Amino acid sequence: MNEVLLNIKNRRSVRRYKSEQIKREELDQILEAAISAPSACNEQSWFFTVIQNAELIEEISSKTLEEMKKSPEEWIVNMGNKCKSVFYGAPTVIVVSGKDQGYSPITDCSAAIQNMLLAAESLNIGSVWIGLTDHYFKTQHNYKEILNIPEGYSAFYTVALGYKIDNRIKEGPKKNREVFTFIE
Repeated sequence: MNEVLLNIKNRRSVRRYKSEQIKREELDQILEAAISAPSACNEQSWFFTVIQNAELIEEISSKTLEEMKKSPEEWIVNMGNKCKSVFYGAPTVIVVSGKDQGYSPITDCSAAIQNMLLAAESLNIGSVWIGLTDHYFKTQHNYKEILNIPEGYSAFYTVALGYKIDNRIKEGPKKNREVFTFIE
């Protein structure tokens, strides 16, 4: 199996990280992978805010958990009560924002995130795509100012990055293989 396919197959969401900050050259490679993603009409409707400030990461996490506890969804409330950090102790968090008037910003940003996750795996860096920070973005009206997000963009997701505590490749969940139809 070639390296790309192996990285796709082996990548897992990592939820335990070493406190050591990832190297800048590795971060740069992950960000380069993000901007190399395909985008609708080549609009490149993304913007990335890289946070390595532990206090800000903790503030976003605690406010996210606070808002999760108010959710009408029981599973979200339970996670808000159980979780210590939505970023699982990752030393780097990337906020992925999309252009408000873009053609397909959520799709563009999702493609960029997948590239980041695969690039991180290829560098043996753990990652997890986090959508629950939406609770923070929807309730903290000054988040764009805090995160230096440009006018005309809104945050969609976050990605947590850090060195894995456990480097063993774990077996992933069983994949549903009944999702294909061939028309010949």
